[in-house]
Amino acid sequence: MNSALPRRAPARTLAQKLLARASGRAHVAVGEIVTCSVDLAMFHDSSGPRRLQPMLQALGAQVWDRSRIVLVIDHYVPERDEDSHRIVRIARDWARDQQLPHVYDSQGICHVVLPQNGHIRPGMLCVGGDSHAPTGGAFGAYMFGVGSTEMLGVLVTGEIWLRVPETVQMWWDGALLAGVSAKDMMLHMIGRFGMNGGRYQAVEFAGPAVAALSMQERMTLSNMSAELGAQAGLIAPDETTAAFLAAAAAPPVDIAPWFTDEDAERTRHRFDASTLEPHIAAPHSPANSHSVRRYAGMPVDVAYIGACTGAKLDDLRAAARVLRGHKAAAGTRLIVAPASLRDQEQARAEGVLQVLIDAGAELLPTACGACSGYGAPMGDGITVISTTARNFKGRMGAPSAQVYLGSPYTVAAAALRGHVTDPREVLA
Repeated sequence: MNSALPRRAPARTLAQKLLARASGRAHVAVGEIVTCSVDLAMFHDSSGPRRLQPMLQALGAQVWDRSRIVLVIDHYVPERDEDSHRIVRIARDWARDQQLPHVYDSQGICHVVLPQNGHIRPGMLCVGGDSHAPTGGAFGAYMFGVGSTEMLGVLVTGEIWLRVPETVQMWWDGALLAGVSAKDMMLHMIGRFGMNGGRYQAVEFAGPAVAALSMQERMTLSNMSAELGAQAGLIAPDETTAAFLAAAAAPPVDIAPWFTDEDAERTRHRFDASTLEPHIAAPHSPANSHSVRRYAGMPVDVAYIGACTGAKLDDLRAAARVLRGHKAAAGTRLIVAPASLRDQEQARAEGVLQVLIDAGAELLPTACGACSGYGAPMGDGITVISTTARNFKGRMGAPSAQVYLGSPYTVAAAALRGHVTDPREVLA
């Protein structure tokens, strides 16, 4: 009689569970090469049809599953010149010819529009034609960015191969103080680990401070895992996730299986959210990050509240808390570009948008805009403080523009005072 105990299944990280499901296997090990079925492919007007259409035509190939494709037209809208008009026209014509069922034209930034319409759900494997595609990881999905050639393979076969990455868990204890946000958490981590801190890894954000964040704040963490160099930025789904997806009319999904086992092998770094100060990243790298105190008093010409990491509804609410009843300082241009039409209209309904307009904000379209160097490029020699994810030289316009990154609280405080200010001083 064999009295041996049943063999225990190996402990797994969230990344391993997601990739095992996608590859149709019970278990995958770090370092293995696996072929995964893709649940969703997203691309936009810049990365999509203008590059993919001629390659598909050259191959004589068809799209594998139109229902699993989402096209978002967000980079070159509104069209300001003939080149942008051409790019957008190609995207619209291709979407019509392919009869794509999921097209969001001038509705907002892809990384925000996608989850707002219930496309990203726990357990999925998704690819995006944009480097900030890891935003989907906030929903317990494995999502990462790919180039045009890789996207072509996905469109034709519905599959992609990848190497199972190690997991680095960023564990946040404590609770954030008023005026401190997920953007500050990310700038702190990028400042500590650098732009290649995640290497070829899956970064997972966890701990009480992460669990306390809203979904939109979690999206900021996952989005900027790209700035750590990680392939994916994951957060285990919970009731907050389920509530967001229900409001987005997403199909019901089981959130229970998607978490990292307690004894799974991973590297863990611990942080105390209660001691975190507002951070700023100085030119020309998100890794050039320090406490806002280092730059206090530095004059700013432009305060830009926009992009997928800084103009969602929660971000607009944060800026309004700072600016309510006040005007932006004379000589400082305040620009607001909401991340989506849905967020803009909700902000309008709540009175948040009016607070920003009353403060002197110039309202720009709900698109990528200045973050991608389009729509409102920053001029020569000016100093900008921005809620965007990147501040590389020339990213937002002239190479001589000095772009600093901060949270919506910090950018709003700088607009109010006309110089870099700790937002906690204003909120107090």
